[in-house]
Amino acid sequence: MAGAQPQQRRRCRFGALLASVFATVLLLFSPAAGAVEKGANRSSLLGQPRQWATGKDEGEILAEAEARGRGGEDSAAGEQGREFDSLDGMLQWAIGNSDPDKLREKAEEIERLSTDELLKRQLEIKELMEKLRMPSDAELMKIAIADLNNSSASLEDRKRALQELFVLVEPIDNANDLEKLGGLIPLIQELSNADEGIRTTSAWVLGKASQNNVLVQNQILTYGALERLVKMGYSSSEGEAAKALYAISSLIRDNEHGQVLFLSENGYAMLQHILSTASNSVRLQRKVVSLLAYVADFQLSTGKLHAPFLSNHHFIKSVVHMISAPDLDLQEKALLAVRSLLQLTSDDAADLQMFSGLDDSLEALRVQLDVLTSNDDRREYALEVEILRREVQIMFQQKFNESCKQRKQHSLFFGL
Repeated sequence: MAGAQPQQRRRCRFGALLASVFATVLLLFSPAAGAVEKGANRSSLLGQPRQWATGKDEGEILAEAEARGRGGEDSAAGEQGREFDSLDGMLQWAIGNSDPDKLREKAEEIERLSTDELLKRQLEIKELMEKLRMPSDAELMKIAIADLNNSSASLEDRKRALQELFVLVEPIDNANDLEKLGGLIPLIQELSNADEGIRTTSAWVLGKASQNNVLVQNQILTYGALERLVKMGYSSSEGEAAKALYAISSLIRDNEHGQVLFLSENGYAMLQHILSTASNSVRLQRKVVSLLAYVADFQLSTGKLHAPFLSNHHFIKSVVHMISAPDLDLQEKALLAVRSLLQLTSDDAADLQMFSGLDDSLEALRVQLDVLTSNDDRREYALEVEILRREVQIMFQQKFNESCKQRKQHSLFFGL
């Protein structure tokens, strides 16, 4: 499709000429084909009573049409730019805006047609309706993917294609079709686009498609998208880094293989970079500690009491440091992460070293929460965080006491 102009999609604008087209459709395909008498239903060619698709009787339709006809040319001109969401809406508008005398003439003309002529006209109208029908989600996805594969497509066309894919891949069936339609490879390639907006939206689409979807997760992981997403996490742009984290989180949630690949791509160094860089926003830091808490909880749920990322002591210390952050929501998320990390940590003194400074951070938070509990607006939330803080403090103290006990026993044993 290289060199081809990007195709138009979604809604179309039609002029008032559609009134006659859809009036013909109504007369050909509806049992109402035939002349119209005010206040009465005449029989059709097949001897069946006529029914109007609008749900209104003929008297109402004709009265409305005549009233609009008296409105003058100005009101008709105003309808020229009307937009329609569906063919059904278009049909309703066409019926209501048709001249009732012309409708009668058209009905009488059709009644004079032979059976063969009537069938021919029906086929012609059917072909026209087929051309005017709204495309399916799969067809819209193909159009968007074709734009991404079109090297001549403008930047705006590529952005629009990505935005449409973001909406289209939300249903799981559509997300599963991405690979079948050839959409994953161009999406992943766009992660390397020179334009930040293209990279960011591509990561967003991949994250949306893979969310809670193991099939799509594994397909994207197979194409090596994590490597590029980890690099995007180092971006100085908050928006780009945030969407990269969103995509990473979607890819490795409930996916052990994805978590192993994330570790192999040195992903935790990227997370540490976000936590330790002062210029990074609280929003990004919240995303990091939330992701870590989830991964730690996943390790616990699978019965694996040792997580590979625990060997990165600098990273764990960065998480502990977040308990002293100026944002209470971030502090709460850091507490949740540390609580899970402590459960994965042994009682060995060397392992507990990475939590050095935790006591001081917990005490500083206690003082902060004491002040907040006097504020009626934040009292309830502060009490909830205080309960979590105490839980973490008790858990750490138990680990520390057990470690001291082991060291004492070790010293006594070798002292003998």
